[in-house]
Amino acid sequence: MSGPLRRHLISIDDLGFEEMHGIVRRGAEFAAGRREHARPLQDAVVGVLFRKTSTRTRTAFSAGALRLGGRLITYGPGDLQENTGETVEDTAAVLSRMLDVLVARTAGDEAELRAFAGQRRMAVINAMSAAEHPTQALADLTTLLHRFGRIDGLRVLYLGEGNNTASALTLALSRYPGTELHLRTPQGYGVEQYYLDRAAEYAAASGATVTQRHDPADLPEVDVVYTTRWETTGTTKADLDWRRAFEPFRVDKAVMETSPGALFMHDLPAHRDDEVTAEVLDGPASIAFEQAENKYHSARAVLEWCVGGAPAGDGDA
Repeated sequence: MSGPLRRHLISIDDLGFEEMHGIVRRGAEFAAGRREHARPLQDAVVGVLFRKTSTRTRTAFSAGALRLGGRLITYGPGDLQENTGETVEDTAAVLSRMLDVLVARTAGDEAELRAFAGQRRMAVINAMSAAEHPTQALADLTTLLHRFGRIDGLRVLYLGEGNNTASALTLALSRYPGTELHLRTPQGYGVEQYYLDRAAEYAAASGATVTQRHDPADLPEVDVVYTTRWETTGTTKADLDWRRAFEPFRVDKAVMETSPGALFMHDLPAHRDDEVTAEVLDGPASIAFEQAENKYHSARAVLEWCVGGAPAGDGDA
C-alpha cells in the first residue's frame, strides 16, 4: 500500500467535529451492516502493539484490519528494542518504513504516542494511554448513534472514576449540541481539570453541558447511565482504603430507577457487584455487550479514516 494520506488519532482533541462525527457515522453504518464490501486496507500492514492486557480493543482492531483487507504484525510488551534503550523516534522511523498503521496500547504517557506519530509514513492510533482512551469514546458515540439515531441532546450520567475513558467521553460528548454529561466521581478521583476546561470550551460553542460533582445524591434523569471498572488497566491507587470512597457510586437498581427507560453502558471488563450489580449489567436495560461489539465496527471506521480510505462524514447512519 503506497501513497495515501496518513492520519493519526492520539486524542479526541486531534479531530475536528466533522472528522469525529464522520468516523462515528461510519461506525454506525458498519454496525447496521452497510459498507461491508469496502477493503481500503488491501495490502496494508498493520502493527498491533499492546503492552497491557486487552480483550475488546485488541480484537476489534485486529479483526477490523483483517476484514478491511489488511495484514497484521503483533508485538507484546517485551518485543521491541525500546526495551534495550532504542529511542521511540528511532523505533518509529524504522516501523514507519515497514508498516502502514500502528495501533498501540501503552497505558503510559501520551508523549510516547506523539513521538511514534512524528513521522509521515505510518498512521498511529492510540488504543489507550494513561490519560485518554479515544477509541473507546468513538465506540461509545457509535453505540449512542446506532441506538438513538442521534447524539444531539442526549443526557448521560457517568458514575465512577474519572479515568481515561471518562476523559475521552468528556471531550467527545461536549461537542454535540444540547448534550448533557453529568460526571459523578469520588473525591480525589475526578476527571482531570484539563479535560473539563477543554470540554467547557467545546460546550460553549455547541450548547452542551458538562458538570462534575463528587457525590451520588440527587441524580438527574438521563437517557444513559454509564460506568467503568473501578480499577483501570495498569493502574493502582495510593489509598489502600479507596473502595470506601467508591462504594456509594455503584450502579444498582435504585440508580437505574432514577431514570426510567434509561439504557446502561459499560466499557468492560466488568466486576459484577463492584461498580455495577449483576442485576443491572445482565438486565434488560444493559447494552454493554452491544457496546463491546461496536468497538469492532468503530475500529473499522477509525482504520479506514487513518489511511484515507473514506472521506469523513460520508454517508448517514
